[in-house]
Amino acid sequence: MWALIFGFAIIAAVSGFLYLVSRVYRLVPKALLLQRCDKFLRKFTAVCIVLIVVLFFAALLGYVNAAIIVIHLTVFWLFSDLIFFVVKKLTGRRMVRLSGCVAVMTAFIYLTVGYMLANNVFVAHYTVYTDKGVNLRIVMFADSHIGTTFSGKEFNDYIKQMQSYNPDIAVIAGDFVDDDTSRKDMIDACKALGTLNTTYGIFYAFGNHDKGYYDNAGRGFTGGDLIDELTKNGVTVLRDDAIDCGDFYVVGRNDRSEKERGGGRAEIADLTQDLDNGKYCIVINHQPTDYVAESKANVDLVLSGHTHGGQMPPIGLISDLFGLNDMVYGYERRKNTDFIVTSGISDWAFKFKIGCTSEFVVIDVKSAD
Repeated sequence: MWALIFGFAIIAAVSGFLYLVSRVYRLVPKALLLQRCDKFLRKFTAVCIVLIVVLFFAALLGYVNAAIIVIHLTVFWLFSDLIFFVVKKLTGRRMVRLSGCVAVMTAFIYLTVGYMLANNVFVAHYTVYTDKGVNLRIVMFADSHIGTTFSGKEFNDYIKQMQSYNPDIAVIAGDFVDDDTSRKDMIDACKALGTLNTTYGIFYAFGNHDKGYYDNAGRGFTGGDLIDELTKNGVTVLRDDAIDCGDFYVVGRNDRSEKERGGGRAEIADLTQDLDNGKYCIVINHQPTDYVAESKANVDLVLSGHTHGGQMPPIGLISDLFGLNDMVYGYERRKNTDFIVTSGISDWAFKFKIGCTSEFVVIDVKSAD
């Protein structure tokens, strides 16, 4: 499914590039006084202008984000052309330049807001209730992908913000690092975690990127090295494990991607079958894709990331339509189980978020008594 989505995005970017060339072609003659030049020179000039702009953004933000800019500019220009086509029919006036200016400015504002939402971290608050007599404050984050929007050392600033909420426990719901995270950034980020003081500890479960999809020689560390650094800094790494914290359990699940790597992943029913059902049970599951089984297992709270809150339209809609995730963002209750999905504290390949923000989450678990 994701291969189809990325394939469609490539086709859309190429089509958008050609469309933008055709729009710039209409503007080039007047702008550069080439109205008497042959069509080939005008087309060549239009191609060069669009290509220079694309290469500029590729150098600044990477080719993926340059493609995103092309696609969005194309969409806004199409809408602008449609609007000014109607205006032309009503007034008889052609406003080619104005149509282009409106498209460029709208896309610029839209993507600037998206860039700010992705590169600034907000705080999401939730309160859930239980009849199991436990009161907890949880700080949770996921998808830090260290090195994308902030470095390992810069991550320390967010740890200080989390500390200000005086959490009882902290939860890392996967994708702490990325395929491109450097060893130095990984170590710095783990050291930052080591400064976070909680009552019961910091608990981590793997995401699909933490072990690296590609040759780990490029980033200079393996999944095992990550475990060592996290453990050294007081983080409890859970790999299909359950930890008894006294009044509650924390269960960390292996990521769904383990099966793709030839590894294993236990069923949630097997992980919880020997636990005391009278105690509150928190499950960390990076990908929100096993809600039916988790609600049947009667766990109390499931914390996930992975989706990046849908990132940008229409990704979230596609996820919902094709059932790629059980939930893209926010809170849901099924039977006796509360589910929370965060949009992530950072970003991955994309540098923009629309309709969501980068965030960490504060969850108050309160006794219903």
